[in-house]
Amino acid sequence: MTENTPVRSRSQDDHLNHIPVHVVWELTLACNLKCKHCGSRAGKIRPDELSTEDCLEIVEGLARLGTREVTLIGGEAFLKSDWTRIIRALRDHDIYCGLQTGGWAFNAKRLEAALDAGLQGLGVSIDGLAELHDNVRGVKGSFDMALDVLKRARAAGLNGSVNTQIGPATIPQLRELMYTIVAAGAEQWQLQLTVAMGNAVDNDELLLQPHQLDTLFPLLAELFDEGNEMGLTMVIGNNIGYFGPYEYKLRNITGVNIHWTGCSAGQTVIGIEADGAVKGCPSLPTNGYTGGNVKDLSIEEIWTKSPEIHFGRLRSRDSLWGFCKTCYYADVCKAGCTWTSHSLLGRPGNNPYCHYRVSELKKDGLRERIQKVEEAGCGSFDIGRFELILEEIPADPSQAKGRQISTSEDQIHDLLVKPISGMEGEKSPEFGKVPDLMEQCRSCNQFLLHNEKDCPHCGADTEIAKTDYEISLEKRKEAINLLEKVFSEFPIEEMGMDDE
Repeated sequence: MTENTPVRSRSQDDHLNHIPVHVVWELTLACNLKCKHCGSRAGKIRPDELSTEDCLEIVEGLARLGTREVTLIGGEAFLKSDWTRIIRALRDHDIYCGLQTGGWAFNAKRLEAALDAGLQGLGVSIDGLAELHDNVRGVKGSFDMALDVLKRARAAGLNGSVNTQIGPATIPQLRELMYTIVAAGAEQWQLQLTVAMGNAVDNDELLLQPHQLDTLFPLLAELFDEGNEMGLTMVIGNNIGYFGPYEYKLRNITGVNIHWTGCSAGQTVIGIEADGAVKGCPSLPTNGYTGGNVKDLSIEEIWTKSPEIHFGRLRSRDSLWGFCKTCYYADVCKAGCTWTSHSLLGRPGNNPYCHYRVSELKKDGLRERIQKVEEAGCGSFDIGRFELILEEIPADPSQAKGRQISTSEDQIHDLLVKPISGMEGEKSPEFGKVPDLMEQCRSCNQFLLHNEKDCPHCGADTEIAKTDYEISLEKRKEAINLLEKVFSEFPIEEMGMDDE
């Protein structure tokens, strides 16, 4: 890894030894916003939230496990009275510490306290322009306050980022929102899809239809380039994917992982809830995915021994179903984000929020649509249930529905509430697997699983495409070298291009 590689980037050793590189830690479920898409239904504190001593012991355990980055979340993390003590403890172990906030009431005093404790990064959640954001977040003026927090954080020298959840109403606002956050000082922009969990199930109009990815991804590719020119790095979240024609661009931020390599829950990621429950990923449902509680076991014991944590280490094509089981990328992708697929359909392993899948169905004149059939419970991270409808793409784009072909209801009815892994009795492997990195077809830029002679995506001869690409690349290098030579021999003032 290079000096500029993000701390949370995974090395070969991280994968082989199951190092929990990145930890997302919910300090409290208390919150001062009323977000319509909140998966954890934040607002009031959890019963029996951790004491300061419990939290400091977690920090010690994470340091022993080799964690390099911790993101503190809530609810609203700064509403926990000892939040700065936890930041300070993390920094004492040289663990990078960032904080994610909605920004409401994150005043100058709290910012100063965070800086004094050693906070290094601040992510501000902004989900659209003012009217949309305030409506989704449930508090008028929250957009303006979020922007103000971002500006003050950047002025104070913190790494400033913005997190945006994408729903149908967000897409038309993304470009203007990007320019707005850049002006406020954002250096990174992390995007993710709103997921069918908690409050978002109650407000399912906030959820994208899977086929809308066909509109979203070309726009993201454009914004990626525009943002890059302004010094903004777009980081797409783990539930935006996968393997479509823009994967090579959108996923390849650091050059370490050039494409999606599968869900990292329980492999290089830990999620901790405010009452001490430990999951392989912070976004997963509490029921079925909690490996233990730090009040009963050390975090090291939970990480190394819990089968609920280890499900991701055992997953293979055999645990997939539906479209994902037979997909070209099944062995690498493993159905994308576990959180997204389980929350939607009650079981992981079949994920309709996939650009490659949308593109393949479109070739046959088909698309998928979700429809709620069961409400979520009232608890934190509770899920409802949606059916997945396969239909013909309507000739008239204004039509919300096409002619229905089938639903997933008959496919998943007998699968619901079964154990998440489907691999009972299997032990976690002693060593993890380093993800295989694929090569691109240089004709269509999509990734190839094998040494394919003919690209299965565009039909091009891959060797010819590769040769043509290398020739073109060499010509571009020669042209750049020639321009550099010309400019070095003829100073700007001699070419009539001085300031006058």
